[in-house]
Amino acid sequence: MISSSTIQLLRFHFSFFLMPVFWFSLSQTAKIIPADAILIFLILHLLVYPASNGYNSYMDRDTGSIGGIKNPKQPTKQLFYATVLLDLTAVLASAFISWYFLTGIIAFIAASRAYSYRGIRLKKYPVIGYLTVVIFQGGLLFFLVMHGASASKTLEVPFIGMVAASLLVGGFYPLTQIYQHMEDKKDGVTTLSYLLGYRGTFVFTAIVYALAMAALGIYLALNLELNYFFTIQIFLLPILVYFFNWFYKVYHNPMEADFKNAMRMNIIASVFTNAAFIFLFLIEKY
Repeated sequence: MISSSTIQLLRFHFSFFLMPVFWFSLSQTAKIIPADAILIFLILHLLVYPASNGYNSYMDRDTGSIGGIKNPKQPTKQLFYATVLLDLTAVLASAFISWYFLTGIIAFIAASRAYSYRGIRLKKYPVIGYLTVVIFQGGLLFFLVMHGASASKTLEVPFIGMVAASLLVGGFYPLTQIYQHMEDKKDGVTTLSYLLGYRGTFVFTAIVYALAMAALGIYLALNLELNYFFTIQIFLLPILVYFFNWFYKVYHNPMEADFKNAMRMNIIASVFTNAAFIFLFLIEKY
């Protein structure tokens, strides 16, 4: 029987926060094979991401709030076995897409394990840990989705699109760490957010997010779709409103950099970024 702690710590709902890159990449894929696109969606959001979340929780054994869970339960050995099963299933399913996709998924899983595993623990290094997340959850995933979902299994994936995807992930990732500074430090982990400080995290996020929008604008302009870029900004406006409002609060009171506000930021950013790229997908394909 699957324990409640295992189900909780796999954090299936957290996959929603990681979904924008999938929709962005899919919207830019020329000719899609629907069955492959659906399989890729399931591999990522029901297998790979939950396994990554679960393994991280198994290694961390957090007692304080973590992404998407205010009061996490303690992991058991069952959680570890569940993450192995999900990863193995993801690898087997990936073989039905292509060898390139399979290789990419194995690389993603390996990076995820190296990020959390206490014998390597990439997450304890602020820059290396940050770049691992940005590259694998951003650029690599953009490549894998476009390659895997395309009828031709293209390898000609636009580099500027991969850069935009990486910057989108990199823009908001430090904000997911902002309420865990003390908890991470106790565990020997120095996150980029801790290094930057509360105010510095917001400034860094604003800069990287601006670069992400610039890269996205350049990419769409090169594809003669700059009008879509301006339409997307309407979807993203609520994100900026909440971000600057929260920044104002934290600037005057660092205690506002808490779990509740961070999760609100996560939810708002995910809802409206997903909506923007789903809109882009629909208008591109229909």
